[in-house]
Formats: sequence, C-alpha cells, structure tokens
Amino acid sequence: MYIVNIHRIHQTLPATVTRLSGSAMDTSAAGIDDAWLRVDGDSIGAFGPMSVLTPDMLAGHEVTDAAGGDIVPGFCDSHTHIIYAGTRDGEFLDKIMGLSYEEIAARGGGILNSADLLHSTSEDSLFEQSMERAREIMAKGTVAFEVKSGYGLTVEDELKMLRVAARIREAVPATVRITFLGAHAVGRAYAGRQSEYVDMLIRDMLPAVAAQGVADYVDVFCDRGFFTVDETGRILEASARYGLRPKIHANELDCSGGVQTGVRHGALSVDHLERMGDDEIDVLRGSGTVATMLPGASFFLGMPYAPARRSVDAGLTVALASDYNPGSSPSGDMRMVWSLGCVKMRLTPAEALSACTLNGAAALGLSGRLGAVTPGREASFTLTRPVPSLAFIPYAYTSPWIRQVYIKGKALK
Repeated sequence: MYIVNIHRIHQTLPATVTRLSGSAMDTSAAGIDDAWLRVDGDSIGAFGPMSVLTPDMLAGHEVTDAAGGDIVPGFCDSHTHIIYAGTRDGEFLDKIMGLSYEEIAARGGGILNSADLLHSTSEDSLFEQSMERAREIMAKGTVAFEVKSGYGLTVEDELKMLRVAARIREAVPATVRITFLGAHAVGRAYAGRQSEYVDMLIRDMLPAVAAQGVADYVDVFCDRGFFTVDETGRILEASARYGLRPKIHANELDCSGGVQTGVRHGALSVDHLERMGDDEIDVLRGSGTVATMLPGASFFLGMPYAPARRSVDAGLTVALASDYNPGSSPSGDMRMVWSLGCVKMRLTPAEALSACTLNGAAALGLSGRLGAVTPGREASFTLTRPVPSLAFIPYAYTSPWIRQVYIKGKALK
C-alpha cells in the first residue's frame, strides 16, 4: 500500500534511535515534506519525496491519497487502568466539594469502591466494559497500551482482571502489555493489617499470577498512605524471582522514595512523579528508567503537574501517558495528554509527541518497534486531516484531527 500526497511525515528517525532523552526529544527537524509512504504488510517499507515517485512504483499497489494530511506516529500509552467496572462519578461530586484524593481513599472510597464493583461484576461483563474503552482509545490514535490489574485486591479477583487483560490482548489489533498491580491498595479484608496483606500478596498472589503466565510487569503504589519503600522492595524482590520487571507508581502524593526504589530494582519506568525534586532527577539521569508523567491525573485532581520541562532540561527520558482510570483520570485521549504536555508542562509540541510515542514505547518495553516512522518498524500511525502544522494538533485540542488510524499496516475499522 502507498499513501501519497502527504503534507509532512513526522518523526522519521533512524532505526538505531529507540528512545530520546533531553534536548533530543525535540524532533522538529526529523520529518519529510510533500511525501509518500509505502507499507509492506504490517511494517513501514519506505518513504520519500513526491518528486521521486513514479507510476511504475505504484503499479499493482493499493494507493491512498492523503490529500495534504500528515503522518504522525501512533500513541503508545504506557500507563492505563482501563479494566474496571462501572464508574466513580459519585466521587466526582466529592472532588467538586473539596475532598482530596487521599481524603476520599481514607473514607473507604477510591480504589476500594472500584474493587467492590469489580468483585460483583461477571468476567464477561468486565471484558465488554473494558473493550469499549480499548476501542475508544484506539480510535483516538493509540496503537499500543498497558493494562493493569489492581481493582481486585484478592487472589481470585486479581486473576479475573488478568484474564480479562489477556482477552483484550487477543481481541484488539493494538499491542497490549499487562501489569500485575495487586499492591494498588490494601483489600478491605485486610483493613488495618497492611503488613499481612503484603505477606499474602507475596505468598499467594504472586505464585498464582506467575502460574497464569499473563502478566509482563509488576507494579506497586509506593507513596504516602499506600505502600512503603520497604514493602515495595519486598514485593519487587519477590516478583523478580518470577521474571516480572517493575513499572511502579511513585511520588504522586509525596517524595516517597519510590523513584529511588524503582531505579534500584531496575524498573522499566517510574510513573506519576508529580512530587519530584533534585534527588529524584539525579537518580533517574542515566539510569535507563523512563520517567513517565500523567498530566491527566493532575488536570482532573487539581494537583501539581510533574516537572517535565525541568526533567527534559536535565537530560531525562520523559514519557507521557493517560492514566485512564475511573477515579483520577477518566480519559484515555492521548491527544489531550499531548496538549497538556505543552500547555501545562511547557514541552514543545515535538518534545511532547516524542513523550507520547517513542518514549512511551520504551516504557512499554517496545523499544525499536513503535513510536517513529522508520523503515522496518511497525506501520502503526495516524493519517491526519490537513493541518497547518504539528503544533496545531495539541493547540486546537478539541478540533477533529484524525482521518484514519492504521495499526500494523491496516486501517482501523
């Protein structure tokens, strides 16, 4: 298949570039104007200027006229909680009335409310509800995403969530990575007995999860009011014995030591980072761990935004993800995340796009496969409607911009 008359192909990077750090995240110069692109099966075959395209090259191929639209790499959303039952719109009113995320959790709401709903929801219903969200985010340009457990908080319900995750992975064309998050909160049955819950997670949950063979990663909510550094370390050490690499929640509510713990245990990413100082930036610099920031949660909860500008200036590898979940970020629209990265976090449009694509792929363990327009990489990208510039997309953040999403070389239906 050929796509012709492309206004601009963005983020045309060499195959050797699998993530971008610091000033290299601004890929404004990495592109080609007035272009064509060839798709070979599920991969990008080649691209070039329209001036060199000949009728012989097109012979025998399907041809799509971009009509002046752009090609943008597909979003790689490395942090979502799309498997949940029902909604938490009642807590939305609590937030409007001034209750904080921590106050709602302390009253027995938040994650525990989602756990109660999930427990009483059948696996098939949970799958159908979650598939609606998966279809939604793909239609908005997401071509790879992570799904977490963490609303089960019992062995049986965590395994139910992971089975649903595996069904989603089989049902969608996007690439899906699965994370076990039994340490999202302490289940109601263990109220006031957090250390016993951690013991149970290590003794019972982890072996059952490993035997199921579904999870790619492990996560812990290492923060004030949730799991301590010591508890997180115990869980990550036990998880390593089953080959589960960490991707952990850290520093959403406090400088908790979660970043340092994640780096010490070789975390693929540390996520949230709304509270991050010089010590955290220093430990992340050169560590190989991706600093994943979730501006949708800051927007919805009215919390500080993670210091993306300072982190990029310090040379870190920064990713942006949606945190799609029912309590603190009920949206998986990565175009909105891109816009928040620019408007609220002071990244350039090209930097924020790198954070939503190439670096998101790195935080998913998909480096070299997605996130850039490169011959040999997966043909997963968005063909836009005609736009005046890349900046227009995050600037006009509610204007329709997608003409067609392609995943693995096929138009998303």
